[in-house]
Amino acid sequence: MSFPITLALATFCCIIMSAFVDAQSGGFSINLVHRDSEGSPFYNPKEMPARRVGNAGRRSIGRVHRFSHMLHLNSSRSISDPSDPDAQLTANNGEYLVNISLGTPPFPIVAIADTGSDIIWTQCKPCTDCYKQDAPLFDPKSSSSYRTVSCSSNACNSLQSEGSSCSSDGSVCEYQVSYGDQSHTQGDVAAETLTLESKTGNPVALPKTVIGCGHDNAGTFSPKGSGIVGLGGGPASLVSQLGSSIGGKFSYCMVPYAAAKPTSTMNFGTNAVVSGNGVLSTPLISDPSQPTFYFLQLEAVSVGSKKIAFQGSSIGGSGNIIIDSGTTLTLVPTDFFSQLSDAVETQVTGGTKTSDPEGFFSLCYVPDSSLKLPPVTAHFKGADVVLTSDNIFIQVNDKVVCLAFYANDQLSIYGNVAQQNFLIGYDLPKQTLSFKPTDCTNT
Repeated sequence: MSFPITLALATFCCIIMSAFVDAQSGGFSINLVHRDSEGSPFYNPKEMPARRVGNAGRRSIGRVHRFSHMLHLNSSRSISDPSDPDAQLTANNGEYLVNISLGTPPFPIVAIADTGSDIIWTQCKPCTDCYKQDAPLFDPKSSSSYRTVSCSSNACNSLQSEGSSCSSDGSVCEYQVSYGDQSHTQGDVAAETLTLESKTGNPVALPKTVIGCGHDNAGTFSPKGSGIVGLGGGPASLVSQLGSSIGGKFSYCMVPYAAAKPTSTMNFGTNAVVSGNGVLSTPLISDPSQPTFYFLQLEAVSVGSKKIAFQGSSIGGSGNIIIDSGTTLTLVPTDFFSQLSDAVETQVTGGTKTSDPEGFFSLCYVPDSSLKLPPVTAHFKGADVVLTSDNIFIQVNDKVVCLAFYANDQLSIYGNVAQQNFLIGYDLPKQTLSFKPTDCTNT
């Protein structure tokens, strides 16, 4: 099955965008900034490293709750409760930020880049009921390129999955998105120029991008955030709106969590092609009923010579695990986690076992020169991906590293720690996802 990119939305946006992208030789690249790095509005210099990593883990659990709500999974199954201190539920809980601008003249916004969302939205003036936001709000009246979308338009019809409806007078298309923690955003659907800051320094202007202009937004949104750029597989996402102009291709290369360089790279179009020695590819599996998520089939994980079969989540058709850039940890069923953790602990040599200062992670070591970790391989269908120590363990502080996997019986997610220092390429027309070992600090 192909990823559902509706013809209506493609007609509305992609033809206009293709002229610019083609002028950039068919591709461009942008910077992604981790939310916990200096320069991010979320960065708290007073926060201890252990607390920072623990919070990232808690956001991973909160993200499972949100995804499960989106997937309408049976609530009787084990899942983190919003009152659980291990579940940090925030509706804008992605891990990477992107600098964008909206409108003419361009209005700067620091947005969360989220492969687990579709719609692109920000808070807008006038705000009838909005959460507190530190940055100024976007004012559509100040933009000469802003246009609301009518209820009869193809774009409005394409956004039915985002709860599109008509305003009380029937003139303006409206959207509504609810998150698993009771947070919501509601407002007008509009066509507006979205500008990305490319790595070359040349702005990439994307006219008539369909966005949500939120006038009623409430819940657990952080005041540090000012927007979300959806990168999922649904028709409202940036990737789908770019469509054929980028050949249905995007990729990213995320630096290790503790790397000195704070920026990672995201590529589109010809810049996103993953090729050369060492490339491994696996089927990218779509579920038409849940087009937002990117599913893979993970068959097993090997720790040294011990191969542990993986069942995963019974969702996504033949896919059993979601690959997601916005989830820090890799989340796996409890039985599998126990086998994996035991196998790692049994085969570790040297080093000293210790405890997580935050009490979140269960298997931790002192990262001294005597610590030797076993080789770990993730066996995806058709692709045996050899993981490094940076993919298996996360550095909590200078004296502690912990296993970057976590037990969860509701949903399986292949998180961003496991993806670091790999060039990860999505080819939607070919329905493949590619891995290439890469020093992402040099991209």
